[in-house]
Amino acid sequence: MKLQIRELEKRDVKKAIQFAIQGMHFDWYFDNSFLLRAYGRYFWYLEMTHATQMIAAYADNKFAGVLLAAIKGEQKRCRSFGKTIYVKLFRLLQKCFAKGSAGAYEKANEEMFAQYCKHHVPDGEILFLAADPDSAVKGIGSFLLQEFERREAGKKVYLYTDNACTYQFYEHRGFERAGEKDILLDLGKKKVALQCFLYSKKIGK
Repeated sequence: MKLQIRELEKRDVKKAIQFAIQGMHFDWYFDNSFLLRAYGRYFWYLEMTHATQMIAAYADNKFAGVLLAAIKGEQKRCRSFGKTIYVKLFRLLQKCFAKGSAGAYEKANEEMFAQYCKHHVPDGEILFLAADPDSAVKGIGSFLLQEFERREAGKKVYLYTDNACTYQFYEHRGFERAGEKDILLDLGKKKVALQCFLYSKKIGK
């Protein structure tokens, strides 16, 4: 099956969220299926409302994956009051079930970014990259990344990831690790140790 770049169809948003839940192992954080789905939607809305690039891949009209990015000087793709409210409400909910760990992940990213900016001036960020984990088609993530690099050739971009994700994917495609931080999330009955990473690359070289 041949992959094609298309606009993301609204009907495939739920699939994009599910790809993220599976590929980014959000089940490390939640046993409750309601919270798992709610977090997946929160994560998608958070990144979607910041994105200036939304690149979707389809294989024989079947949704295969999506990449979201925010590039300086480009217009945001989605402005939604409802999605913004959902993000704010979920953050309040996080403070209840995550206790002192609420914001720990964001704080780690902020600290890595501050250190990174001492030596780099990035043009943008890859916010979200998820592919269908059950697809028989290979190379979906690479296909999306190649299209993004074609569009934004010459730009320096960064991204956040962690050891719950396949961060090696980026290393194999020329991204350099520019930051690393260990955190411990206290989620009540669950305690999750994470390694947070910041990767960077001048794309389209």
